[in-house]
Amino acid sequence: MKGDRVEIVVDAGDTTRTYEVVASRAGRRVETAVRRGVVEVSEVTRTGAVVRTARFMANRVLALVEQPVPREDGSEKAGQSGRPLGDVPEA
Repeated sequence: MKGDRVEIVVDAGDTTRTYEVVASRAGRRVETAVRRGVVEVSEVTRTGAVVRTARFMANRVLALVEQPVPREDGSEKAGQSGRPLGDVPEA
């Protein structure tokens, strides 16, 4: 979703560097994967096409912070009934 972002902090020898990958348009999202010693952060369209990718050596990555945008749709609230778990409604 537009606004999703991932911050990557990398050890650059005597200092650290911070990189950001942001979903720049509506309908895009940011995905992360760790494969064969490489951290890969990609911006992906709705259809799954990769727009851009950032790759880092896994042993150099100090932090990987995913910051999703809060969703406004009702998909996360669909399962909420307004009462605490374990509460049995009276019949």
